[in-house]
Amino acid sequence: MEDGIVLTMRGISKSFPGVRALNEVDFTLRKGEIHALMGENGAGKSTLIKVLTGVYPMDEGEIYLDGHDGAVSIHSPQDAQSIGISTVYQEITLCPNLTVAENMFIGRTSDKLVHWKEYERRAAEILDNLGIPARPNQELSRCSLAVQQMVAIARAVDMKCKVLILDEPTSSLDDKEVAMLFGLMRDLKSRGVGIIFVTHFLEQVYEVSDRITVLRNGQLVGEFKVEDLPQVQLVAEMMGKSLDDLAELEQIGQKTGSSGECVYEAEQLSSSECRPFDFQIHRGEVNGFTGLLGSGRSESVRAIFGADHVTGGKVQVDGKDVHISKPHDAMINGIGYLPEDRKRDGIIADLSVRDNIILALQVIQGMNHPISKAKAEAFADEYIEALQIKTASKETPIKSLSGGNQQKVILARWLLTHPQYLILDEPTRGIDVGTKLEIQKLVLKLADEGMSITFISSEIEEMLRTCSRLIVMRDRKIVGELTGENLTEAQVMKTIAGGTQQ
Repeated sequence: MEDGIVLTMRGISKSFPGVRALNEVDFTLRKGEIHALMGENGAGKSTLIKVLTGVYPMDEGEIYLDGHDGAVSIHSPQDAQSIGISTVYQEITLCPNLTVAENMFIGRTSDKLVHWKEYERRAAEILDNLGIPARPNQELSRCSLAVQQMVAIARAVDMKCKVLILDEPTSSLDDKEVAMLFGLMRDLKSRGVGIIFVTHFLEQVYEVSDRITVLRNGQLVGEFKVEDLPQVQLVAEMMGKSLDDLAELEQIGQKTGSSGECVYEAEQLSSSECRPFDFQIHRGEVNGFTGLLGSGRSESVRAIFGADHVTGGKVQVDGKDVHISKPHDAMINGIGYLPEDRKRDGIIADLSVRDNIILALQVIQGMNHPISKAKAEAFADEYIEALQIKTASKETPIKSLSGGNQQKVILARWLLTHPQYLILDEPTRGIDVGTKLEIQKLVLKLADEGMSITFISSEIEEMLRTCSRLIVMRDRKIVGELTGENLTEAQVMKTIAGGTQQ
């Protein structure tokens, strides 16, 4: 292995029934380098990481690691960890009810007696050395998500990792927490740790990475130095389009306004999770709730859908008084809801793509009126084609699909019910640029056809591109409403911060 290189993967191939997930992919990681692994959902990023960490056996290829003669054999995550390859996932895999020190050392000793005082002392040294703002005896659940991520990284570093894989580590963090995490990554880089950074946030790639490897459809597109790959070119490489094609794709269109007819109206609606608020949406309108994490935007739409316990308020649908206290009430009144957390509240992991698609329609029709197998097959075929869902078949368990394709399945579920009002809470979180643009175009197309849509995203730029009206929230209260020329990022931030309401 060449000097300065810590990891080499050569000719990695992996197939699943009906799918060639990786086709002779090469990847090289250098010591003291932050290397972004990029690609659309289904490009092969997760499969490559799972091969490297022993979750999946590879069909072909070789892996070389600094300090080892010849290719290494990795048959399990424990094998990977033992030779210096550690992974920190988007979902924290530590134990929130244990202390920071317990999380750092649990499972790492074969002694019959566990010397926790000594472990707390060692944990304090590691935390101090890495500049992590946590105490060894602090319960992990009382730490912010960013600090929990950093504790997981500290555990990996103390286990002498040479290769650290960070899989979507910033997806649930705010800007200050991201800056804190990036500081730790740069510190580890200076210590010679090679870091593989998997993310969908393009700006973050350019802020912290040294090199970028792009995958597309299970194949290597290329490896690039960050300074040699402009951001628009990166998007083109990921999507397999020319820059001219990309420019055309980004012309999503004019934001759709309303026809004046009110579809849904709430007066002083409240739930166990949100304060009373007034809200209305008109036919063919795309509006959105915006605000910082924790501002109450998701809690507000959950109240509209009856997903949380509704405690008060008056609701009208098409000008008629209705009572919505649970999701079924909302569904039979023509309201659909794609939730913020697709894994917890959206997909039924062990069910097939087909069964996930027909689920909401079956609930509306009632279990006494089952959807026939022929109709279910036809519905699944229709929406797999319409939304270009990448799946081996409609019988494939949805848990086997990439995040973006899981999101498309949930979207198909609600489109099948033909709702007049559709709530999309973070429909593009954690998915690739191409799928984001597809969903944004679909939202505007549906609105143009008369559907009313509430669209929520953590990315203000995406909200401005999609919505004709923004409701701004702070501290679980509506603090402003922006339309027309006031729909600018500066005005959104000013309103969030407590400036003049428009």
